[in-house]
Amino acid sequence: MRQNIIQLFFILTSFSLFGQENLSLSQAIEMGLNNSFQIQISEVNTQIAQNNNNWGMSGKYPTVNFSITLPNSFTDQNNPTSFLPELSAFSTGLTPAIEAQWVLFDGYRVRFTKQQFEKLEELAQGEAKVAVENTIQAIILAYQAALIQKEQIRVLETVLDLSRDRIKYEQVKLEFGQSGKFNLLQIQDAYLSDSTNYLIQKNTYEIALRNLNLAMGLDDLSSTFTLTDQLNFETSSYTLEDLKDKMFSNNQSINNLLINKELSNIQTKIQESQNYPRIAIGAGGNYNLSNSTVNANTREGFKLDTSATIKSLNAFLNVTATYNIFDGGVRKRQIENAKLNEMVAGLQIDELKRTLSGQLENTLATFNNQRQLVLLTQNLIENAEENLRIADERFKGGLITSFDYRTIQLNFINASQARLNAIFNLKTTETDLIKLIGGLIR
Repeated sequence: MRQNIIQLFFILTSFSLFGQENLSLSQAIEMGLNNSFQIQISEVNTQIAQNNNNWGMSGKYPTVNFSITLPNSFTDQNNPTSFLPELSAFSTGLTPAIEAQWVLFDGYRVRFTKQQFEKLEELAQGEAKVAVENTIQAIILAYQAALIQKEQIRVLETVLDLSRDRIKYEQVKLEFGQSGKFNLLQIQDAYLSDSTNYLIQKNTYEIALRNLNLAMGLDDLSSTFTLTDQLNFETSSYTLEDLKDKMFSNNQSINNLLINKELSNIQTKIQESQNYPRIAIGAGGNYNLSNSTVNANTREGFKLDTSATIKSLNAFLNVTATYNIFDGGVRKRQIENAKLNEMVAGLQIDELKRTLSGQLENTLATFNNQRQLVLLTQNLIENAEENLRIADERFKGGLITSFDYRTIQLNFINASQARLNAIFNLKTTETDLIKLIGGLIR
């Protein structure tokens, strides 16, 4: 049994990671922002919106088309009733043409379309900010979770060291006949149990690191880092009214809906522009160059062999005014629908504000409660540490049994776990709170 304990000790102490890179929370966030596929997608969508946001896409400038035609024809005719009963003709030519169209007035549709593209670009930028927020939040939570698991390893290492010392102490007592085999077996069982928990916790920590790598967008999820930030429960104090003001001003989801409402208003104006006439100017010209060759025989037997080249130039300048007199009420219904969509956009903003207000109050209440829980668990862990220290002295003095000492050890582990859970919940809630007020990005 003693040999097995020694081998287990060797296994536990052989966990060492070489060449690990230090990683702070700010570095993790920077890596995640560079690697996130969602951020890259949102950046591409923003670039598309930027490309669309110009006067050319809005229809402000004229369109100019150039075309060229190469007409070719061949005729082979044999008609006894014709003046030319036998006729063979071939014609070829070249016809280049240019045409321009320019809308002079269309009820300010061009202006409203340009405004629409501007808002679409702004909306794409807002959606990109949401992607950044989600990435930062995921990295913060993953980093904090890894810190929690790392700290839990330290707690179990402390308990494991105590159990190892107890085995050595009990073995000495057994050699001098001051203890029995039963007590040693109980202590060894506790050590094996602590060793099992330690190995499980090591695996849990490795999983937390892989989850962090995933949040940072790394391809190699097995990459290992040394987390340099310290676990702490220091937080800021918040007031509900101040948080609400910041949320209504900076929350990106609300801002995106506000942009969407402005888009709905612009869409209404675009539909209303159909009530105005459309005035356009068109200009163009074409040049025609053709050559025809004719071979024919007349009824009298004369042979006709001729070739001719024809040139022509045509140009035009037109002004067209169009006004829809009747369309079965289509324009009217389109305008009404656009106004209704604008109303829906406003209701969505009100609904989101109400939902986020309730979420903010609940989150703040949970945050304040969790701050108190952290303080209570801090006192709890201090008591547990003191009890463990006293129990160790009393156990060595023979004043308490190994069962009592083990109970105090387990109380220390439970108190440590409760404290770590309270800190993680506090950090999670604070991150949610900061995201609600738009504080994850500036």
